Amino acid sequence: MRNKSISTLAVFLIGFTVVTTSSVKSAGVKPANVFKDWSVHITGKNKKKICYLHGEPKKSAGKYKRRGPTYLQVTHRRADRAHNEVSITAGYSYKKGSAVSVKIDKKNSFSMFTDGATAWSRDARDDASLVAAMRAGTTMVITGTSKRGTVTTDRYSLAGFTAAHKAINRACGKK
Repeated sequence: MRNKSISTLAVFLIGFTVVTTSSVKSAGVKPANVFKDWSVHITGKNKKKICYLHGEPKKSAGKYKRRGPTYLQVTHRRADRAHNEVSITAGYSYKKGSAVSVKIDKKNSFSMFTDGATAWSRDARDDASLVAAMRAGTTMVITGTSKRGTVTTDRYSLAGFTAAHKAINRACGKK
């Protein structure tokens, strides 16, 4: 009986770990669809609907000891009439006053401001330009600096980004 209880506990803990890890990565919302390296998430209804795509780096580099979840999201929020809002979560707090460098296919460069553990574009026009470059690109490299001065580089594949972006556009009624 004891072995059965231990087995049951082990299965529960493994399941709990998988569910918890998935929730952290996508803010608790199951993917509505996955397009290669990007997942699509939809939450809320009607005017409160939020649609976003989520991607994680394929490769990360830097001399850090610990780092939390790292990802990029593009969000449409109907209630706020916000479209293509790009955010990068670093897995650490950025150095105060620092900027994040985004390079797509070594030909398009963008700079994003930081606030805590997140980087943002300065305005909707910058978001739109960044998303357009991501749709046309194949690889994106993001470089940031932690509050301790550690420089990190994250390499994202843009495979599936355009299809995922089209899916959030459809889901949130953006043309």
